[in-house]
Amino acid sequence: MARGSCLAGKIKAGILGLAILGAMAVPSHADGPPKLALSGSAWLLTDYLFRGVSQTSNSPAAQVEFDLTYGIFYGYIWGSNVDFADSIELDYGLGITPKWGPVTFNFAGLYYSYPGFNQELDYFEALGGATWTSGKWSLGVKDYWSPNNFQAFGNSNAIEGQITYTFAGKLWNFFTPSISGGAGWQSYEKVADDYGYWNAGLTLGFLEHWSADIRYYDTDYNADECFVNSGGRNNCDARAVGTIKATF
Repeated sequence: MARGSCLAGKIKAGILGLAILGAMAVPSHADGPPKLALSGSAWLLTDYLFRGVSQTSNSPAAQVEFDLTYGIFYGYIWGSNVDFADSIELDYGLGITPKWGPVTFNFAGLYYSYPGFNQELDYFEALGGATWTSGKWSLGVKDYWSPNNFQAFGNSNAIEGQITYTFAGKLWNFFTPSISGGAGWQSYEKVADDYGYWNAGLTLGFLEHWSADIRYYDTDYNADECFVNSGGRNNCDARAVGTIKATF
């Protein structure tokens, strides 16, 4: 049995239970029926990290996402360049985000695909999570479970927590600053070793639809463990990543 799998299972069960309670607490639409809304985001990054592991061999990435929402329901499609498969990753998701007081739940199905690679790496994850927001603070926890991660690692589970603080006012009368940090634990049934990962950074919002982020990432993988997971010996090393994001 993989390290931490028992703890992961208990936390996963707790999170999914909270998500079910949240779904039972869906409020009525006092302000009228929900509306269908389409939005999108685009990113330029110095590196694409997924749970602390570089997907671009420490090279830059360009990413785009389109989101469709209808009340508490949502769907999205997201894409990025990667340094494996046929150099493209496309992800899809469908979910629900009911609220219960200051807590927003998130329960979704996610699908990771790599077009042109004969679906040999494609896999599914189930997401359950909750985020508590009060004033300038936000605290969240999420659990991601897959029956066959990358069709190689078997049953897998990732548990993540994140905390965010948004400062009042604007920096230099232009930037809206916030600081955030997160930590997670990824476990696998076979092939790859379990590992921990974490990050901390500063985000500066500006011009309403733009933001800049500088963030430190690290994992507890050694070079050999990283190679088994990602095919690169330094894809899991500590690093700082810069990101520019635009929403539309």
